[in-house]
Amino acid sequence: MPDDKVKKEIDKLVEEINQHNYRYYVLDDPEISDAEYDRLFDRLAELEKKHPELKRPDSPTQRVGAEPAEKFNSVKHSVPMLSLGKCNTEEEFDDFVRRCNDELAGDADKIEYHVEPKFDGLAVELVYKNGILEIGSTRGNGVTGEEITENLKTVRTIPLKLRAEKPPKLLEVRGEVIMHKDDFEKMNKKREEEALDLFANPRNAAAGSLRQLDPKITASRPLRFFAYGIGLIEGESFEKLGDALEYVEECGFIISDESEINDDPENIKKKYYALLDQRTDVQYDMDGAVIKVNSFRQQSKMGELSRSPRWATAWKFPPAEETTKVEDIFVQVGRTGIITPVAALKPVRVSGVEVRRASLHNEDELRKKDIRIGDTVVIRRAGDVIPEVVKAVKSKRSGDEKEFEMPDKCPVCGQPATRLEGEAYYRCTNIACPAQVKERIIHFASKSGVDIDGLGDKLIEQMVEKDLINTPADLYSLKKYDVLKLERMADKSAQNIIDAIDASRKPELRQLIHALGIRNVGEHLADVLASYFGSLENLMQADYDELSEINEVGPTIADSIVNFFKNDQNKKMIERLKEGGMKFPTVEKKQAFTPLEGQTFVLTGSLSNYSRRQAKEALEKLGAKVTSSVSKKTDHVVVGADPGSKYDKARKLDIDIMDENKFEEFLKKYERKQ
Repeated sequence: MPDDKVKKEIDKLVEEINQHNYRYYVLDDPEISDAEYDRLFDRLAELEKKHPELKRPDSPTQRVGAEPAEKFNSVKHSVPMLSLGKCNTEEEFDDFVRRCNDELAGDADKIEYHVEPKFDGLAVELVYKNGILEIGSTRGNGVTGEEITENLKTVRTIPLKLRAEKPPKLLEVRGEVIMHKDDFEKMNKKREEEALDLFANPRNAAAGSLRQLDPKITASRPLRFFAYGIGLIEGESFEKLGDALEYVEECGFIISDESEINDDPENIKKKYYALLDQRTDVQYDMDGAVIKVNSFRQQSKMGELSRSPRWATAWKFPPAEETTKVEDIFVQVGRTGIITPVAALKPVRVSGVEVRRASLHNEDELRKKDIRIGDTVVIRRAGDVIPEVVKAVKSKRSGDEKEFEMPDKCPVCGQPATRLEGEAYYRCTNIACPAQVKERIIHFASKSGVDIDGLGDKLIEQMVEKDLINTPADLYSLKKYDVLKLERMADKSAQNIIDAIDASRKPELRQLIHALGIRNVGEHLADVLASYFGSLENLMQADYDELSEINEVGPTIADSIVNFFKNDQNKKMIERLKEGGMKFPTVEKKQAFTPLEGQTFVLTGSLSNYSRRQAKEALEKLGAKVTSSVSKKTDHVVVGADPGSKYDKARKLDIDIMDENKFEEFLKKYERKQ
């Protein structure tokens, strides 16, 4: 095949594959199947192997990683990548606004601010010459960074070639490389299975991935890039940061759909608290809001300090990690008999919540982290909810710290505690252990179970201690005079408990399945099993093979379900639930109601009655696709308070725009049809 014909085919494949990469990774709107994509990619790789001299610098084959580097070279930034000054309170933010007003007093234009989430990742700079990515580097000390071009080429959301019709002669794009929380958890789970060290958090994982000397390792990591600014640019000019970022987005980058332009400091405060509320709902880690003067002319007028610009600040969220002391380590017994070591901590506030104890998970985790009684430790709230011990600060040890030994007997009932081969946990072998009894009943009565209103942990603990109940089925034999025996129980309160128990006799099937406490069966899987089998009786009769046919049921879960219903005590308890008046519901298998299938939505701004995740789930449940970028293929844009540039883009493209009221009516219309 003549070289010119080969070159034409390579050029066509490069352009076609890069377009598909953009649609898949940036727009979240693929046009071809994975198999078709692989065919195109393999053909390109074959041609480049035969004709290496024709390989283009923007070829997508570079994303699989180049040869390992011996070391990283230094790169000097043409414009320093300064760190941001910080504020932690409303008062400090007010001081920043006051300084801006003082510095720009008498300026003809009103001060606008660009507000966006502060991503918790690794800051990098990408240098494009004539539209082609030439150099990528870390921020480093702000003046000089490490050159990691080959590693950054493997990040799928970084274009190897700008999508602009007439790319500028020079464009320096700055942003953050991050890792989504779900991707981080999957990666750590795989590393655990391979007996590799786990990453502490998504930021460390992203930073560690980019600083690999072997780009092939970086290519295997699920990294993403968000653009938040520019350095030098030749061939284009912009008066405002917001305009520059809109251009950067047109060049093929992702920018935050939470970014907005605002000239009212009070609205910026509302935006900050809206971001704080969304902190656990979004897939990326963010640790604050970044507020910058939007006008480049005004930025220049204000200037910089030695290490940070005067025209920007990072308003930090309350700290997600703190240090404290381990005052003791004890164990607690769960409903399945698992004995879990728990650290009793000197009280400390983490993300605005006081933490007094944190799970140490199991003996292996305890030993790996080497946590001892008396240690100073780093505490964080995983997902800003569950407290966990990150690590011991070994440099602060005095020598008086004590190692903790797992007990060989259950601390509640005194029966043997064993660790089965292949398990990380010790278990109490006594199924009648009061701790297990209590936890099983608490789970059964919880909101995600049969939802017995008012029957809390302490009441159940009293009932177990007074031998009023030993299984969930015993709840349905209780009389009012039994409940009146409990401490500080008045006549009306006792009647309320009896009424709540009576109301729980008619649960939904998914509630009942989850309430039974089958190992490895959570709320979602209980819903799946209810829809698949239609009744508890059908589920009880299912064998391993039938269960394994369900997409979300693996071998371990199938074993758990079969073994649960084989157990004579469990079967007896279910029979007693029936005798106690529990109605075992049935559900009809129905076809999924997906009236929005084929429609694409984009969410922007803050909704008052939905978190971003809730709105996305509601749309996806109806069959819609929810993407992060507005394009000609977008059907609807849902706009909340303080929308970002997505709203302006939707107006330009004449896309249907829904405010929150219209969105809620839209959803209710379909809810009524389900």
